[in-house]
Amino acid sequence: MSEVDDVGPAVRRLADWDGEALLALAEEYETPLYVVDRERVTANCARLRAAFPDADVKYAMKAHAGQSVLRTVREAGLDAECASAGEVQRALDAGFPGERIQYTAVNPPARDLDHVVERWREHPALTITVGAADTVERLRDRGFDGRLCIRANPGVGAGHHEKVQTGANAKFGIPAERVADLAEQWDADFDLVGVHAHAGSGISGEDLSDHRELVRRMGELTREIESRIGPLSFVDVGGGFGVPYRETEPPLDLDAVADATRAALGDVEATLAVEPGRYVVADAGVLLARVNTVKQARDATVVGIDAGMTTLLRPAMYDAYHAIRNISAPDAESTPVTVAGPICESADVLCEHRSLPRPRRGHVLAVGNAGAYGYEMSSTYNSRPRPAEVALSETTVRLTRRRETLTDLTSLEQ
Repeated sequence: MSEVDDVGPAVRRLADWDGEALLALAEEYETPLYVVDRERVTANCARLRAAFPDADVKYAMKAHAGQSVLRTVREAGLDAECASAGEVQRALDAGFPGERIQYTAVNPPARDLDHVVERWREHPALTITVGAADTVERLRDRGFDGRLCIRANPGVGAGHHEKVQTGANAKFGIPAERVADLAEQWDADFDLVGVHAHAGSGISGEDLSDHRELVRRMGELTREIESRIGPLSFVDVGGGFGVPYRETEPPLDLDAVADATRAALGDVEATLAVEPGRYVVADAGVLLARVNTVKQARDATVVGIDAGMTTLLRPAMYDAYHAIRNISAPDAESTPVTVAGPICESADVLCEHRSLPRPRRGHVLAVGNAGAYGYEMSSTYNSRPRPAEVALSETTVRLTRRRETLTDLTSLEQ
């Protein structure tokens, strides 16, 4: 048994959640409702640390930036990778010290840079990753001369959908062939500590070969930079480690991924860094929704629920698959149904013609793998308030985000 196996099962399927307990949560806190299991978050962090024992493992906060999750991740020993000034502030609020925070700026607005540089003055060990020479000039104009990391574009991308493949997308990073020269130039004015690249999100299966190629190129780049200016503190090869969304998909072999990553990187003075997000929280969360309408259309039985694309955007945005259970009537006769939300968009569909125990009005459905990019991508489109969220920890349940109200929707208007 590997160290990774010692920290629990590699994946938590929707069927592994206690249906009766989820039903009780839906009754107490109403729906739609996000449920996050902090123990599963802790176990996933431990699995990552076991697979990458000598690496700096940073949590990509964009997957779920709630304070309850962030505190759990911090306590589990992971650092914080932030994509915005807001995420930097959330990390500080959750107790991460500056030396455990890395801000990865992508075309950062002026307000973001203003805020992050202000926080850096209070926490000088904070690291800023830049993906454009222009960003370096903007930081210099603000008086920043601290820990700098360069994001490279190695020309290799991967991921579950073209919209999340970043490694070869011109938006992200500086062309790798230019990075060594810039590193030599910037080393005089900043504390140049690392280089960074990220292939994409939801990487598994055949995509892993692209991940290995990205890591190989980053190893070559790191050796070139270190030959010119000396050792770097770290080489960050991103995250994007996938999870199985479909019930029949096998879990990621994290030991094998870690071994392949180290082999592809080769010998460097810098410490390996990875920044998983989805892997930490996806299977630690479910979304609960209640059936409000069942109708027979010409070619489908449409089951309307009180959660839609404003609650969980991934199916509409990426045509993503999420497992669904009828926890109110798990033993009912199964029938093909289309599950749709209340938003005035044809894209507002969680699944089409999927066999489920026949839903009735009032039944509660559970949607799996909702912990990553669920609440974070929610919105108030159609003037629909965002849902509540509860966190489970051992035998306790805590409301971590209250349900928005109609009054909240207009509270900022003048």
